[in-house]
Amino acid sequence: MDMTEISQAIQRDAAWIVFLNVLLQQAGLPVPAVPTLLLAGSLALSWSQLGQLLAVAALASVLADWMWYLAGRAFGYRVLSGLCRLSINPGSCVSDTERRFLRWGAWSLVVAKFVPGFSTVAPPIAGALRMSWPNFVTAAALGAALWAGAALGLGWLLRGEVRTSIVLLDAHGMRVAGVALGALALWLGWKFWQKYRFEQLATIPHITPLELIDALASDQPPLLLDLRGPALIAEAGPIEGALAVSIGQLAEVARPWPKDRPIVTLCACPEDASAVQAAHRLVRLGYTAVQPLRGGYEAWQSTVAPRIGGVS
Repeated sequence: MDMTEISQAIQRDAAWIVFLNVLLQQAGLPVPAVPTLLLAGSLALSWSQLGQLLAVAALASVLADWMWYLAGRAFGYRVLSGLCRLSINPGSCVSDTERRFLRWGAWSLVVAKFVPGFSTVAPPIAGALRMSWPNFVTAAALGAALWAGAALGLGWLLRGEVRTSIVLLDAHGMRVAGVALGALALWLGWKFWQKYRFEQLATIPHITPLELIDALASDQPPLLLDLRGPALIAEAGPIEGALAVSIGQLAEVARPWPKDRPIVTLCACPEDASAVQAAHRLVRLGYTAVQPLRGGYEAWQSTVAPRIGGVS
């Protein structure tokens, strides 16, 4: 099927194609929706058809967001952690998502569609933090309308250029595809390089939950640093005896500590990412006995807390 046939198919079944494309993309599948919205907007025959496309795109987006919101309410941060685990470089996914949500509040759902990687993970954190459903639906609908409206409207305004581009793509499809694939390969290469660098950092020796129990009962118990964000601490509760801290605060907070003091870092993130990053930062600051907790907060909660009553 060439580009002309694709354009004719979109024009014939525009509403269904837009609905399914947006629904799948917002559900988390790697199917870009913006090119479809641009093309659909450029092929709209009237303002009423453009409004219909906007309505179905917004509806599909809100339905997908509502599904993730309910998952977040039911399963809490486990959903967010699972989504972040699917990313090529999950190192800061949980902490970045929480930080954005705390900074922007309900507005994070409005701008989420415009931030790559944030659109799918924002609704479950809204559910995990028990955001009221009327506020959630309002913010999600507004964000979806602005995002889809911007793409459809741009396609409508640039419909002449879009149609010219379709003709050029039809004539030089292989060359354009080669350039696009080359750019995609470079981006994927960079992401996998970041993942490789993190995997190298993650080889730092860890401490297991059972080893931590023994260490906490010793004459020189380690200082346990809780790197979970404030929203997760508020949802799940603080850890008795742990110091809640962010990676950005480490240099200032750690200044008075003896360099040989045993320290254990803990997070609630895939691959213990934040705990590993914090441990390396402390090592660079000169601390010689730093270990991340293997399995992070989930391991603490399931193994350590029932035995020592560590969660208040």
